[in-house]
Amino acid sequence: MSEITTSEPKTESEPLAVSAFGYELIREELLNELLGKDTPEILYWAGKRLARKHLLSNLEETIQFFQDAGWGRLTIKEESRREILLELSSELISSRLKKNPNTKFQLEAGFIAQQMEHQKKFTAEAFEHPNKKASKVQFTIKWDKTDIIE
Repeated sequence: MSEITTSEPKTESEPLAVSAFGYELIREELLNELLGKDTPEILYWAGKRLARKHLLSNLEETIQFFQDAGWGRLTIKEESRREILLELSSELISSRLKKNPNTKFQLEAGFIAQQMEHQKKFTAEAFEHPNKKASKVQFTIKWDKTDIIE
């Protein structure tokens, strides 16, 4: 059996790069093939499950998680008492939107919804709004202050 080695050893603190092509093969082709028409719903719940495994204390940690995961740059656009508008951007997001105008960001939406639910202690739901012209995706996250999570 052969091994693949690199000339320079990587340290644990150095991030490994994954090609956009490889990421898109899995995300846009393989997952859609395996999950079929239920792909968006399954990815939303998968995002929530991932968030439960990686509970974060605040929005700043969530923003950093997105950066570390290679999901893009998450920024706060607006915030009110019952909702927040976040924007996700990156070269990968731009590429995905250009190559597939129907691409979905439900994994990210589910992840954000669960993190907000954990952080706010209210049930929360996230809605995606891809902006193909701006090559970004926005998420509206709403929480219900009458439905408290303990």
